[in-house]
Amino acid sequence: MRLQKYLAACGLGSRRACEQLIARGVVAVDGNPVTEQGVTIDPDRQSVTVEGRPVNPEPFCYLLLNKPSGYVCTSSDPEGRDTFHALLPPDLPRVFSVGRLDQYSEGLLFITNNGDLANRLLHPRHQVVKTYDALVERALTPPELQRMRRGIADGEEVLRLQSIQLVKTIRAGAHYEITLTEGKNRHIRRMFDALSVRVMRLRRIRMGPLSLGDLKPGEYRPLTEAELARLKRDHA
Repeated sequence: MRLQKYLAACGLGSRRACEQLIARGVVAVDGNPVTEQGVTIDPDRQSVTVEGRPVNPEPFCYLLLNKPSGYVCTSSDPEGRDTFHALLPPDLPRVFSVGRLDQYSEGLLFITNNGDLANRLLHPRHQVVKTYDALVERALTPPELQRMRRGIADGEEVLRLQSIQLVKTIRAGAHYEITLTEGKNRHIRRMFDALSVRVMRLRRIRMGPLSLGDLKPGEYRPLTEAELARLKRDHA
């Protein structure tokens, strides 16, 4: 295992931050300082210290959170907005969200500290299906639905979805179920913006084998063994 990856697994920051620790000369392997990047170690046979203190990997953590509106999916925010960490217990290991929801979007957020699994889930070749419930101000016309299904150009990007289906109309607007296998910044909102249709509420309800179920806003739960096994099997 590369040394910077091992340090990140020990909760010492991102791999970039761990590379900086190595460059500062505060990391030692078997008592020998290491300043060169890319060094590999055998964690089962070698000991690693940072500033003289032994470090060991943190246990893996897998949570499903129902993110309410108003929280951002970053570890810290320069604007001082609340992050998803405020909804979790303070004694967790260093965790991050797999994929993001914008500040005003809600719903399923997969939280972990397993970087390898997270990278596999986010890699385009896996095409993890994400399902959303979008409440918009009115039902779309047939030509607007056709535009959504064909893909909408926005700047230099073409925004595409896998499917869109009307769930029901209500006095306040219309609910659509939308599935994506890609996820650009504000993807669904930008598609509706292009049609001049206001999104009033957007919730992610499924991601791969994970489902929001009856989890209330702000609540979280650990993944079941079956959910974790399927995630690992489907994205090996």
